[in-house]
Amino acid sequence: MLNRIIKRGNRKASKAEPAASLTPAGGHPTVTVNLASRPAVAAPGSPRLVSPSPAFGAVSQIESLPLFRDVPVPERQTLFIRKLHICAVLFDFSDTLKSAYEKLVKQQTLSELIDFMQSGSGRLTEQVQEELVRTVAVNIFRSLPPASHENTGAELADPEEEDIYLDPAWPHLRPVYEILLRYIISSDTDTKIAKRYIDHSFVLRLLDLFDSEDPREREYLKTILHRIYGKFMVHRPFIRKSINNIFYRFIFETERHSGIVELLEILGSIINGFALPMKEEHKLFLVRALIPLHKPKPIGVYHQQLSYCIVQFVEKDYKLADTVIRGLLKYWPVTNCQKEVLFLGELEEVLEATQPAEFQRCIVPLFKKIACCLCSSHFQVAERSLFLWNNDHIVSLVAQNCSVILPIIFEALEKNMQSHWNQAVHGLTANIRKMFLDMDSDLFEMCQQQYLDKEEQAKYLEEQRELAWRSIEAAVQSKA
Repeated sequence: MLNRIIKRGNRKASKAEPAASLTPAGGHPTVTVNLASRPAVAAPGSPRLVSPSPAFGAVSQIESLPLFRDVPVPERQTLFIRKLHICAVLFDFSDTLKSAYEKLVKQQTLSELIDFMQSGSGRLTEQVQEELVRTVAVNIFRSLPPASHENTGAELADPEEEDIYLDPAWPHLRPVYEILLRYIISSDTDTKIAKRYIDHSFVLRLLDLFDSEDPREREYLKTILHRIYGKFMVHRPFIRKSINNIFYRFIFETERHSGIVELLEILGSIINGFALPMKEEHKLFLVRALIPLHKPKPIGVYHQQLSYCIVQFVEKDYKLADTVIRGLLKYWPVTNCQKEVLFLGELEEVLEATQPAEFQRCIVPLFKKIACCLCSSHFQVAERSLFLWNNDHIVSLVAQNCSVILPIIFEALEKNMQSHWNQAVHGLTANIRKMFLDMDSDLFEMCQQQYLDKEEQAKYLEEQRELAWRSIEAAVQSKA
């Protein structure tokens, strides 16, 4: 934990320029003001940052700017741009005392811009939109601090079980994100103009920020990206493809990413809006990205959102149930019991949306796996698999295919009754045995007889093996 704090806290800034400006990581100079020349009381209105020939993000001193309400309506767009230039300046937040006045100026100006946009004072000109998006980009597109696992080598953990990282620059980042969100959702924003600035490059850099460890930033990013997806139809295929690429990198290379939960939440909403019949592209996304997301170790962090997306596909197109179930079986955990419990919960949700025809296609491999879970020595796995019979739809599917299912799982049920150590598992197994007996007593008796014959045969083979070993031992002793 100490290493993590040290590494985040020591983000080095480059040396101060002769003009007393500080360049933090990111290359944008902050604004410093000679304290001796600062007036004791700020002039009325909001301050601004001025430069003789202003380069974007680089200014030299602070002067007063009027409030929007004190300026004639035709001049407000120009004032908006001048205030944006103030907000394009970055500061070093590793030291809370450094440039404290300038940070306050910027924060106040950001609040003014939000209030102006919220007031619905008219459509922003194209020049204003360009400056707005550029200001947003200067502020939010940055190198993220090293993640905790990069310092410790630890696996991705449940966010609720570890200390949450909060970005010290958030007081300035939050209003910038708010400005971007209001720009995107505004009914006055013309998508034909806006897409020139909210382009593929912008979206891609926005997606890179999902790896931020600050959950507040990821929540804003989730809302903004979802709104972009809804408003800019031209970007939809690109956004889906880019999210795919993030998943591929996570599954097959790193198994480390902070924003998988938020990306899956976006996709859950997107999948819900898929038109029918479903495109082949979407089915490939299910098979190549969503189902393999069951493979990484930290699945517990995002399983709830992943399961929702998977079930959405099955509810949209019931023919995908067989594909999904076989995909779950492919990635079924071998030694991780907690993952098995998650898989069983997801399996129940999928089966609840499965139709009889699709269920019949995967009965044998499915119930062979369930049989293994039924007699698991880990009581939570055994108990969760027995709970499947509490679902009326699953019981209905099982009843229709009892002649195939009971012979597969009968041995597991009998072993539970004879030797399972957990009393709750023993009781649940007895209830299921009775359920099968009521479904088809003749089939139950036949399976029981086959089980007894198999046990007798196994006992006979064991006795023959013992006799063979004894004869070998006797032969060895006779020659000694």
